[in-house]
Amino acid sequence: QVQLVESGGGSVEAGGSLRLSCACSGNTFRSYRMAWFRQAPGTEREAVAHISTGGASTLYANSVKGRFTISRDNAKNTLYLQMNSLKPEDTAMYSCAAGPWRPDYNWDRSSHYVYWGQGTQVTVSS
Repeated sequence: QVQLVESGGGSVEAGGSLRLSCACSGNTFRSYRMAWFRQAPGTEREAVAHISTGGASTLYANSVKGRFTISRDNAKNTLYLQMNSLKPEDTAMYSCAAGPWRPDYNWDRSSHYVYWGQGTQVTVSS
């Protein structure tokens, strides 16, 4: 059983930075594609960023491209999301997700991820 635990959320002013972490239990972390999703109250869950198993390939939502960076350390079983130039519209609950390979994989489809963390709140004030 895989458990994901996020940390690093908090409250910052617009223009500030935060670094989220997602610790993965067990020794299967390196076999999973990983992603960050976010959800603000009253909105649908939104895919933010994705990283391949080895970390060589990354994908981002247009809304965060150039400001957020996803990375992973397979030796530490940890996923990261560096968030710079934060905006009030980035305010949401951020969750990490792990997904095994599948032939019809779509990185931004939440149903294609099997394991989820409990989330960490990010609040950006103007």
